[in-house]
Amino acid sequence: MTQHIETREPVLVRAAEAETVGAAPALVTLLADVSTTGGLLSSARTQLGVGADGAAPHYHTGSSEMFFMLGGNLEVLVGEEIVTVSEGDMLVVPPLTTHAFRAAVGSSADVLIVFIPGVERFGYFRLLEQVGHGKATVQDLLDSQEEFDNHFVESPVWTKTAKARQ
Repeated sequence: MTQHIETREPVLVRAAEAETVGAAPALVTLLADVSTTGGLLSSARTQLGVGADGAAPHYHTGSSEMFFMLGGNLEVLVGEEIVTVSEGDMLVVPPLTTHAFRAAVGSSADVLIVFIPGVERFGYFRLLEQVGHGKATVQDLLDSQEEFDNHFVESPVWTKTAKARQ
């Protein structure tokens, strides 16, 4: 029996051509989305200033989220535990696992984030930017949870540690 293997074109994203959304202290460079990779993966580079917040507690139903640290230190909520990942470290959060992230106290963070399999992310990051500029509301973000497979949840552990940082 012959197995059919679908071929795809290689994906090359030049840094100078990648779209960046957000503003300091949180910049997101959009690298590859499902439309580019045929659904295999989605990826973005997130750069957080010293102690800056990244993502609030949430989970994804269909994708794992991989964090590869390019530089600095990132605090990541994984379930009910907070771990610190540092330059060169990799963390994979499986589907349905609550997670959140932020730059560690006293540190910036530069992280490559990859969703496997891919999920539409560029539209989500653009919506976040619109919320930040007052062109969309938090309710718009909440209404998009199914579309972007980004489901927000409460995390007492994350909230407690955020208050302790203030």
